[in-house]
Amino acid sequence: MSDNLTAIAHDLAPTGTLRASINLGNPVLAQGTAASPSGITVDLAREIATQLGLPLDLLCFEAARKSFEAMTAGAADLCFLAIDPAREKSVAFSAPYVAIEGVFAVPATSPISSVADVDRDGVRIGVKQGSAYDLFLTRTFEHATIVRGVDGVDVFAAEGLEVAAGIRQPVTAYVEAHHDLRLVDEPFMQILQAVGTTRTRSAATVAFLIGMIDELKSNGFVAAALERSGQVATIP
Repeated sequence: MSDNLTAIAHDLAPTGTLRASINLGNPVLAQGTAASPSGITVDLAREIATQLGLPLDLLCFEAARKSFEAMTAGAADLCFLAIDPAREKSVAFSAPYVAIEGVFAVPATSPISSVADVDRDGVRIGVKQGSAYDLFLTRTFEHATIVRGVDGVDVFAAEGLEVAAGIRQPVTAYVEAHHDLRLVDEPFMQILQAVGTTRTRSAATVAFLIGMIDELKSNGFVAAALERSGQVATIP
């Protein structure tokens, strides 16, 4: 391994092991259990560790918020999170490797038929606390009330809210299983998923991660990883 890669490995993984935080709460990015995780983020973490000649420790969490907290607390070296201005204050991100849509679900009898109908007084939106769509809706919506919980659809159902927010794939599956609900098909946001590390890392380390993700998108690695895990997402 070159001296440059050796220096990057030491900078990115000061313990000698690459610690990657994996969000099992996003089924597009990771599947399985903490004992046996799989999915595109696991494949990316393994490939980065291989390129740097490092052993890998996968730290699994049930929410993006907890994955982010592990990163900022110094318990993880690498994260796989949606790009968001609030997170960019402490995390240096690569370009996105996949784009996922955020969508709303509503009761079948609801008058809401578009995204524009949601940001109104008296409308309560269930969201997963600390998720990319929680951050986005909190920042951009002016009239609706954001109600946070362990999962957007769970707090929506438990509290009888007007709207549930979430990632298209699991929200669509939830609606299909509950015939008293319907999907607002228009996405309210594009959730751009990227690889990140803390801004305390060197410019060379950040450039290495950016270059790796660009290469893994262009050489088909990302598309193949999505296909292996049975997921469909846009590659930006």
